[in-house]
Amino acid sequence: MKQPNIIFIVADDLGYADLGCYGGRNAIFGPVSPVLDRLAAQGLKFTQGYANSPVCSPTRFALMTARYQYRLRGAAEEPINSKSRGSATLGLPPEHPTLPSLLRGAGYRTALIGKWHLGYLPNFGPLRSGYEEFFGPTSGGVDYFTHCDSSGRHDLCCGEEEQHHEGYLTDLLSRRAVDYVERMTTQQAPFFLSLHYTAPHWPWETRDDAAKAPAIKDNLFDLAGGNIHIYRRMIHHMDEGIGWIMAALDRQGIADNTLVVFTSDNGGERFSDNWPLVGGKMDLTEGGIRVPWIAHWPVVIKPGGESAQHCMTMDWSATMLDAAGVAGHPDYPLDGVSLLPVLRDARHSFHRPLHWRMNHRGQRALRDGDWKYLTVDGKEYLFNIPLDERERANHARLKPERLDAMRAQWQAWESTMPPIPADATVSLGYSYKDMPQR
Repeated sequence: MKQPNIIFIVADDLGYADLGCYGGRNAIFGPVSPVLDRLAAQGLKFTQGYANSPVCSPTRFALMTARYQYRLRGAAEEPINSKSRGSATLGLPPEHPTLPSLLRGAGYRTALIGKWHLGYLPNFGPLRSGYEEFFGPTSGGVDYFTHCDSSGRHDLCCGEEEQHHEGYLTDLLSRRAVDYVERMTTQQAPFFLSLHYTAPHWPWETRDDAAKAPAIKDNLFDLAGGNIHIYRRMIHHMDEGIGWIMAALDRQGIADNTLVVFTSDNGGERFSDNWPLVGGKMDLTEGGIRVPWIAHWPVVIKPGGESAQHCMTMDWSATMLDAAGVAGHPDYPLDGVSLLPVLRDARHSFHRPLHWRMNHRGQRALRDGDWKYLTVDGKEYLFNIPLDERERANHARLKPERLDAMRAQWQAWESTMPPIPADATVSLGYSYKDMPQR
């Protein structure tokens, strides 16, 4: 089969149940995510899929490398913040093979449209890690209209040059992606497009909120702003843009052999819906790491499929390489496992233990089969996830042998990873003084 085009769409801080197809409620204006709901109905939806981290830049290291992010120093930052500008260590090393560099080496055209958040120029950047084209912000969060980061610095680039553009950022990214699809259709080579939205990450601005930007740009966390109605509208704007891109694929006659994957970089934040999960961004409870995963590829994926296969971000990067017939670099063996057999047959499943650790609150987690081992603030928990997705019924005292075995299993895995550096930072934009605990 001809190599597929690949579009990897990543939302920012989207909750597990924010989409209609994952049980999300309608907004006051109607369905929040009709395009993504339709993609799920026409493709394959994963119900037990996870992010590699409950915070943005560590997940992006795993996405780019198809390896556990803990192997790289920059990913120890939770997350990389604007204070690291000029750092030669806190970023994705250009010499490390990446998903786009491996695909590019196999003849793919490559582009990142949207958020980078993997280190700053002059030492790091998308064009140094396998992308031919880049349009978007380099930092973690920017205002949707002024395109300034949390330090008030303008942060919108084309290639490695700063560019000023008027407009709502979500729409700018969507339209740029449409343009890319249409330009690539004239090429003989397949393309790989990373479309990494900042939506629905703070600040809380819809397409109609340009008047708020002058006040918000100096306080991007927007702690006194936002509500569920604004938040859902932000998701809807992203969903509309994805619809524009799918329409472009149809117009160009290339939708059937284009693998489109949609997810979030981590669990939801303030206004998100994670039902039935608890916790959110920065937490290794399910609400911080379990995220939507939708795959659409008509020549391979049968419509209407649903899979409970356990997987995480780096597995999808490995899947894309597999779908393109591209091997990983022998000096950087992949930790990700290809899901291609599941895409071909939603009934297929395999054993897939998943490991996490966080500097923040000393968290550690292991999902293995039905069971999850979790440590937070030095306290250990053991949960049967299919029976207790809200992680309320702790079996640690009832099943000490299972607890001991899973702790040992996590420790054995952790011994294969570099230790957390003593100077690694945790950056929290707000605390319980700003809003009650979840």
